[in-house]
Amino acid sequence: MNSGAAAAILTALIFAFPAASAGAEGAIPKSPPASRAPYDTQAPIAMLKDPDTGQVLFSRGADKRFAPASMTKVMTAYVVLDLIKRGQLSRDRLFTVDDATWKTWSARPRSSSMFLRAGEKISVDDLLKGLITVSGNDAATVLAVGIDGSESAFVKRMNGMAARLGMSSSNFGTASGWPDAGVTKVSAGDLTLLADRLIRDHPGGYARYFSIAKLRHGISPDGKPIVQANRNPILGRIAGADGLKTGHTSEAGYCLLGSAKRDGRRLIIVVAGMPSEKARREEAERLMNWGFASGNAAAIAQGARGNAPRRAAAAAHR
Repeated sequence: MNSGAAAAILTALIFAFPAASAGAEGAIPKSPPASRAPYDTQAPIAMLKDPDTGQVLFSRGADKRFAPASMTKVMTAYVVLDLIKRGQLSRDRLFTVDDATWKTWSARPRSSSMFLRAGEKISVDDLLKGLITVSGNDAATVLAVGIDGSESAFVKRMNGMAARLGMSSSNFGTASGWPDAGVTKVSAGDLTLLADRLIRDHPGGYARYFSIAKLRHGISPDGKPIVQANRNPILGRIAGADGLKTGHTSEAGYCLLGSAKRDGRRLIIVVAGMPSEKARREEAERLMNWGFASGNAAAIAQGARGNAPRRAAAAAHR
């Protein structure tokens, strides 16, 4: 066979079987995208969400209703900030600590407090700082009574706001989150929604109140100023952390609604039902860092959904 005939046959074969020259798929095979190991946790309730994309990067027990303890105060803060935004309340307005509120919280020495005194006049601004920084139960009650005349009336306002925000699994019975025989219940999904809306709707208030390192208010029995550190364990430990609120009761365990922002990307986490402060802190740090470890949020979300049945099965045996 001469060279001209051989070339003609080769050309015919190439046109007859074009896939043979480019692999079985008609193109040069590509390496599969890098995959990340699925996240595993001992937390009975955990959620990680990218609020800007709406993608849930990890979810376990996100629809389960549970007692939020002091994470309730994020809703209290939202309501107060909303009133300020609408011009119905001033940060400078002074409320007086009534005797009933002082007696209630001074009789509970283990409750979180900003150590308000009976008859003390204090601004809304300072009450918000005490509410979030040191989880002041007394601050929550003074705000509720000062705004609506009674805590029960303020709680109605809280539940009305929850309904407007779309928190369909939530109900509030107090402004503080103190145990109330199971009346106050939320879900992790609702908490991430609340955090997202607070950060978006009240960015100035969020920046002003949710990352204060410590609060100085009140005088100790020996006459020294009372200084308390922020209860949020991720502030100063996780890069970009700037909120939101811890919670703890014997019923709820150790809980956290947290948020951090790095390089323009924000993540919101919920961790609930942890057995200790240490376990809560470590789990929150691990989950948040896992979420920020990859810039491909969509790939992480897909992986989290794909592993949901495995996590659910594992949870059933814990």
